[in-house]
Amino acid sequence: MNFLFGEIMKKILITTFVIIALFPVAVSAQENIEKKKIDFLISSVENLKGVKFIRNGSEHDGKEAAKHLRLKLEKAGNNVRTVDDFIRLCASKSYITGKPYMIKFPDGKIISSEKYLREKLTAYDKE
Repeated sequence: MNFLFGEIMKKILITTFVIIALFPVAVSAQENIEKKKIDFLISSVENLKGVKFIRNGSEHDGKEAAKHLRLKLEKAGNNVRTVDDFIRLCASKSYITGKPYMIKFPDGKIISSEKYLREKLTAYDKE
């Protein structure tokens, strides 16, 4: 009976150690996936041609907008763990005024940056 109990405990401990050992790898892989998605979204803004990124009433080109988003991401630090965090906390509205960021296309169409980024994310996830 003690032998059987010892073997069961040994298996439980080994399984526990394996799970604990693999957990950081899984977390790191997920963080890398989220970072790639964020980088993709910032690049999609940066490479927009003929489009204006409207922030607090001022128009900016894609490169300026991407620079601003990277700065906000950096300042957000550990508050941004997922691509959804990035969209909500960095890329949808002004932290100071609360006004939504907008994107104005050459044809005059204007949409929120949040809508644009979520559509881009959906397309990315389908690939």
